[in-house]
Amino acid sequence: MRKKLHRKRKRRRQYFSRPRRRARPETESNGACGGDKEDKFGFQSGSDFTLQEFQRFAEEFKELYFGVKDKSPEDKKWLPSVDDIEGEYWRIIEQPTDEVEVYYGADLETGMLGSGFPKEPSLSKDSKVNEYVNSGWNLNNLSRLSGSVLSFEECNISGVLVPWLYIGMCFSSFCWHVEDHHLYSLNYLHWGDSKVWYGVPGIHASSLEKAMKKHLPDLFEEQPDLLNELVTQLSPSVVKSEGVPVYRAVQNSGEFVITFPKAYHSGFNCGFNCAEAVNVAPVDWLQHGISAVELYSMQCHKTSISHDKLLFAAADVAVRSLWEISVLKKENQDNLRWKSVCGKDGKLTQAVKTRVYYEEKRIEHLPAVTRIQKMEKDFDLDTERECFSCFYDLHQSAVCCNCNSDKFACLKHANLICSCKPDNRLVLLRYTIDELNTLVNALEESFDALQVWLSKNHSNPQLKNEYVEEIRTSFSVEPVNFGSVVYGKLWCNKDAIFPKGYKSRVKFFNICNPEIESSYTSEIVDGGLLGPLFKVSLEENPDESFVNASANECWAMVLQRINEQVATQRCLVKPLNSINGLQMFGFLSPSIVTAIEALDPHHKCTEYWKNKLPVVKKSSSNSGDNLLVGEKKSWATGSDEGEIADSFEAADELLIVENGNSLSDEEIQIVFRRMLKKANLEEMEVVNRILCRGSTSPLWRVAVETLTEEIKRTQK
Repeated sequence: MRKKLHRKRKRRRQYFSRPRRRARPETESNGACGGDKEDKFGFQSGSDFTLQEFQRFAEEFKELYFGVKDKSPEDKKWLPSVDDIEGEYWRIIEQPTDEVEVYYGADLETGMLGSGFPKEPSLSKDSKVNEYVNSGWNLNNLSRLSGSVLSFEECNISGVLVPWLYIGMCFSSFCWHVEDHHLYSLNYLHWGDSKVWYGVPGIHASSLEKAMKKHLPDLFEEQPDLLNELVTQLSPSVVKSEGVPVYRAVQNSGEFVITFPKAYHSGFNCGFNCAEAVNVAPVDWLQHGISAVELYSMQCHKTSISHDKLLFAAADVAVRSLWEISVLKKENQDNLRWKSVCGKDGKLTQAVKTRVYYEEKRIEHLPAVTRIQKMEKDFDLDTERECFSCFYDLHQSAVCCNCNSDKFACLKHANLICSCKPDNRLVLLRYTIDELNTLVNALEESFDALQVWLSKNHSNPQLKNEYVEEIRTSFSVEPVNFGSVVYGKLWCNKDAIFPKGYKSRVKFFNICNPEIESSYTSEIVDGGLLGPLFKVSLEENPDESFVNASANECWAMVLQRINEQVATQRCLVKPLNSINGLQMFGFLSPSIVTAIEALDPHHKCTEYWKNKLPVVKKSSSNSGDNLLVGEKKSWATGSDEGEIADSFEAADELLIVENGNSLSDEEIQIVFRRMLKKANLEEMEVVNRILCRGSTSPLWRVAVETLTEEIKRTQK
């Protein structure tokens, strides 16, 4: 019994048990949804009142209607109950005997008339009033709370983000309807008489619509979109008779009533009162919102908000939150809330998937010759563009033609925009299908997708660089094959052993597109006389490979290529100054090092082990020089060769004579002369020959083994 002519207009309503017909307002005509100017079922605007005038009118009406004014003083103590008023209300609707006229101050803008909730701190410094200024229950704050996606709407849309006031009187009604865009709503009764509500759950919305059309066929034949007009009231008993569940609530002053998405509701006021209402949109509303805009498009019904703008803004914040949690290891109430709606089955992820599905199907049905171009970011900055035919919001995609730069269509009505050939038309996309699929993968917590989305869409370069710096400090190397140890001078050094056939995998910036990460394979191949050759290949494109005789130099080549691409492509990734090739191969990973060391149980890779094994014992000589010697370890071997190697490797643990921290040349000469005084010429020539052959000769091994045994025998 109430009609909304325009979402942003202030209106007073005049209500009748049998609504009068009123002239249909002028509307913009279009090919798909144009209409005539016939009379339309609805209500007429009433007179203007001040609040005091309306209070007197409302109270006098109620007294006169229920005969209280003419009763004796004793009888005047009787006032109609809620049940009395409810019974009379439905009698008027269903079996009217006369015309009853009431008024309703509905949809009054709080931005103009003021809100029942405080907006500014009280000058009197009333602590109780000031407490509610920033409260989430203050309806001036509710829509933009961090859990509501309406917080991403920049405009103060009256009745959606800015509350409306409702000044009621007895029998003033709000007829069966759902909220715009199927939003949640919160209604607070500030003061006055009770308000009676009837509600039908959203899952039964279609059943209610069928019942309404069944019992009011003539009205729906004349106005198919009658339910959008808020002018139709039908008794809950009739609705229930059609198997539709109906719930009733009586709202008293100081109480809130919440309506859920697509939940039809109606009701009436029991007398003079004041209520205030606003919309709110938790993340779970987004899926309902998609259904609403699709329905509006079919009905050629104008929208109040840009659903796509809210959806993609929410998704972007969610991606940033996932990155903060997973990479930056920062957790707070807000980013944990966003994480809870992500993942494969998250409410936000599902809503984005649904939207991408619709977009992909519609792009597939466009003519093959249609040109597609990325939309400018300010495409709908000043004006929210809508389809000329069905009023569908064009934040994500739009179709235009060279013949008329000011006319736009949605993807569904691209063929109706003009009579030009399809190749003259242009499709503008804010996000391509590939980008939207990346967004879905990011919401499903794919690390690569998170990085790609942030690098391309994040608006804060400083924060983005923080993300990139965090990636550079952490590399996870996955071993693929440990290979086999080769005993030779070039196959190890003091830092690592390099097994032939070793292979590992690591993720790093892509050499072709540094804004994403890709997998690289690091391996060691036999270079013959050159010894080990280190090779790094991009897994997705093995032809992109780098080979060098040094692990560090090999990865330095990769780094140089990446930095060249950063400069060429003007990527938001900072150029990298250096990289540790041993780390990228995995030779600094404790688990990998342990596995490789196990391949050399007899410590034949001498250069590596002599820098690896510790010095553990002190003793002294007759001369007073300090000797630091290592204890020989017991190795389990299965051959004479192993025993010799054991002795040799144990001998390598001996770090000769040390006085203080190191020996000077003069000190070494003194020790040797003392030893050689007891040797003859032949013995001295043998020692000279052994030393000249170097540590790789068999003679050196025998000498060191013998020396080790003599030292140990002397220590005993």
